[in-house]
Amino acid sequence: MKRYKIYLFRHGKTTFNRDGRFTGQMEARLTAEGRRHAEIIAKKLKTKKFEVAIQTRLSRSKNTLKPSLKFHPECKTILEDNRMIERSYGKLEGTTHEQFINKIGERSYNLRIHGDAIENLEPKLKVKVEKFLGKEEYKAIHRGYNVAAPNGESFADVEKRVGSFIKYLKKYMRKNKVNVAISAHGNSIRLFRKIMEKTSRKTATKWFIPYDKVFEYSV
Repeated sequence: MKRYKIYLFRHGKTTFNRDGRFTGQMEARLTAEGRRHAEIIAKKLKTKKFEVAIQTRLSRSKNTLKPSLKFHPECKTILEDNRMIERSYGKLEGTTHEQFINKIGERSYNLRIHGDAIENLEPKLKVKVEKFLGKEEYKAIHRGYNVAAPNGESFADVEKRVGSFIKYLKKYMRKNKVNVAISAHGNSIRLFRKIMEKTSRKTATKWFIPYDKVFEYSV
C-alpha cells in the first residue's frame, strides 16, 4: 500500500508569544520574527510535495501557511479544520504570564485548576513559581492533564478532538491519494505528536514545540 506524507508545523511567533501572554484561541498577529519563522518553514517544505493544505480559523495559522504555498502550485485545496486549533485557556486568555505568577504567589488561583498553565511559562518564570510553591508542590500541580481552566479546555479535551482529526485525516489522504501540509498550534501539535508517536502523557507534556520545525509522518 502506498504511503502518504503529513507535514505538520507550528505558526510563527506572535505578539502574544512575544509579550508573554496566554493566547489560546484569541487572535494574535505574527511578529516580524514570526514572519521569518514562516519563511523558514516555506524553505524547509520547498522540495516536498503536497496537494492539500489545512489551516485553522486563526490568522496566525493562515499567515504562516501562505509563504509555503507560493512554492507549491500542485496544492489546489486549502481546508479549514478547527480540531487543530490551539487549546483554549478560558479566562486566562489575554492575561500576562507575570500576572499569572503573581496571583499564584498570592495564592489567588486554585492550583488544581490553573496549575498546568505553568508549563506555558518561560523557564525563568517557572523557577519563580517553584520558589513560591516549593519543589514537591510544584511537581504535583503542573500539567493537570484532565483539568480544564475555567471556560477552557484540558489537555484531554484537546487530545480527543485531535484524535478525531487524525482518524479523519488518514481516511481523507488514502481516499484522495494526497500528501498534506498542516499549519497548526503548539498544543494541538503536542497532542498530534503524542498520538502519532505513541508516547506517554508525561513525555508529551515536556515537549517544547518550536516555531520553525516541520514534523513529518507517513500514513
